[in-house]
Amino acid sequence: LDLDETRPILVMANNGIPHALLMLASFHIGVPITPVAPAYALQSTDYVKLQGVVDLMTPGLVVVEDGERYAPALSQLANLSANQVAIDNPSGDMRIFSSLFGDGSQEEAVSSAAARVTPDTIAKFLFTSGSTAAPKAVINTHRMLCVNAQMQDQVTPSITEQPPVMVNWLPWNHTAGGNNVFNMILSNGGTLYIDPGKPVPGAMDKSLELLRRVSPNPYFNVPMGFEALIPHLEKDSQLRESFFRDVQLLWYAAASMQASTWEALDRLAYETIGRKILIISGLGMTETAPCALFGNKVANGPGVVGVPVPGLELKLVDMGFDQWEIRYKGPNVTPGYWRDEEATKNSLDEDGYFLSGDLLSFADLDDPEKGLVYEGRISDDFKLNSGTRVAAGSLRMHVMDMLPREFVQDVAIMGDGRADIRLFIFPNWEACCAELGLSQDTPVQQLALNSNIQTLFKPALKSLYDTGTGGSNRVVAALLAAEPPSEALGEVTQKGTINRRVLQRNRQELIERLYREDEGVIQAS
Repeated sequence: LDLDETRPILVMANNGIPHALLMLASFHIGVPITPVAPAYALQSTDYVKLQGVVDLMTPGLVVVEDGERYAPALSQLANLSANQVAIDNPSGDMRIFSSLFGDGSQEEAVSSAAARVTPDTIAKFLFTSGSTAAPKAVINTHRMLCVNAQMQDQVTPSITEQPPVMVNWLPWNHTAGGNNVFNMILSNGGTLYIDPGKPVPGAMDKSLELLRRVSPNPYFNVPMGFEALIPHLEKDSQLRESFFRDVQLLWYAAASMQASTWEALDRLAYETIGRKILIISGLGMTETAPCALFGNKVANGPGVVGVPVPGLELKLVDMGFDQWEIRYKGPNVTPGYWRDEEATKNSLDEDGYFLSGDLLSFADLDDPEKGLVYEGRISDDFKLNSGTRVAAGSLRMHVMDMLPREFVQDVAIMGDGRADIRLFIFPNWEACCAELGLSQDTPVQQLALNSNIQTLFKPALKSLYDTGTGGSNRVVAALLAAEPPSEALGEVTQKGTINRRVLQRNRQELIERLYREDEGVIQAS
């Protein structure tokens, strides 16, 4: 098919055996693969992001999971001359996936192609989330993937002593699932059970069914995933015993874990197997393939993302308020963004360190070995109309700790250019209704205005107001948002976290209600 880095493979498919075969085949012959979020085709109506991907990548082969489902999107794309293949249900001129299988006659050509692969050969392109600009294609070389797998082995010795057994849902178009989890399994002879569920209401049942049958030894999820799992562990003894039986490590990333979630996992582990499980986090990004910092027995605790992994140099730039921007240099750091010299140049500082945009603080300034604490993104910060800076990332974590967790799915901090800080609260409507004896069939728009539900949040909001020391951290009011953040509209990142800036852009009318103090606004004072 005349494929190379200028005509790579583009794949839109869920995690699965065909996707894995395609990825490994592309690695073997040195043709880059570009996994793209299925939502670009299936949850969009204008296909702007997908068109941008096609224009940038100029793929020579496009592979989709279900030809009939993806055909409408592909038919709307300009400048798409690639061969099209469907794993299932080919539509129109699409070929079936099995037609890519060889008969052995090209063995010599395959061997020659494999011999030309070097550490600096591009293995894949992974797209950034595009939360603040158009998604960029991050170059991932074979060196980056191999180095990162080695780094992960060195900081997680248990996975080298016993082959890892993992149950995981994180999509392979994202660096955590497609690099960290997938490569850890490969490099240690492990077993990956592909979780068909997701930690969102209505999509947990398949995950729970799998975890009742399979006992993972490391278990990796985002904090939202652990939060969604805990109520089921509390009430389902079979699930609880299967989950904790073999687990040696609970590992989370993508966001900070609330103290209440950490404590619940600690308690459940002790009640089930008579001991606590090491809970750790890490920090990285698509541009570091992804692992950059990782926790250990000393550097752990809610919010602690650990210390630098072996082989990585970390540069700390003082940003005030005992917070530092972190910058990276090492063999796992990307050589740049595909076909974007300006973005590549702007991603490095004067000393060649990659600008992460992440803010961290020290868990203990007098003892750096206790690790660094994630404080949010520089881009998350905003200013009130007084010029006061609000560290939205760290404030959100504090707010989540203060609110009654059983009634809250998530929160978003509002206040850009305003006089004070206010909140969108995304409630767990099911838990709120159960607490107050309300019908689960009540429309959420009515629930958002229900004074009894609002009362569930009032004490915590008053505490947030009373303990605020100034404009930068005092919460004045909140609004219960009826509609959850939408992945299709870009309000949820691939990591499952809220994209505050997109949410703010999409919900201007709700923000005006919040600041006009219309019906439903809960005063914190």
